[in-house]
Amino acid sequence: MKKYFENLANALLGVPYSDLNSGEQKVIASIAQSTSVSENVNNSFQSGLTFGQRTADKIATFGGSWAFIGLFFAFILVWIVINTYWLVGEQIFDPYPFILLNLGLSSLAAFQAPIIMMSQNRQAEKDRMKQEATFEINLKLELELMRLHEKMDRVLGEKRDLEDMSN
Repeated sequence: MKKYFENLANALLGVPYSDLNSGEQKVIASIAQSTSVSENVNNSFQSGLTFGQRTADKIATFGGSWAFIGLFFAFILVWIVINTYWLVGEQIFDPYPFILLNLGLSSLAAFQAPIIMMSQNRQAEKDRMKQEATFEINLKLELELMRLHEKMDRVLGEKRDLEDMSN
């Protein structure tokens, strides 16, 4: 079978099989074995995520939503109203300029930023996987079309030869 892969790689790509990258080798093997190269990248990617990575993705999804912005705005507004109008005198636990609120906001930003960046890095990795899968599919299609053209040319050539012999 290895010899067949070698011949197929030379015939279709003009390169020895051993010089091909793993994606190209996967395509050659797929053509040789008449199998599909397409796969659902989402399923394979999701199955490899750890609990922490899935949690970070959920936090990043919520942290970048309008629901979060609305809730966050409401929380800040309630905090300011409570500490400005409802609690008067010595009952105020965070008087203007709301230093405790600023500490909370800074802490939230300090934790939220790296979580969102981790999620973005995973999304970029997933995009790379999708690009590789798309490349493999496109390469296989191109090679299969080349093989189909060669077969059609061969059939048409044989047909012309038969017509020439009959004339």
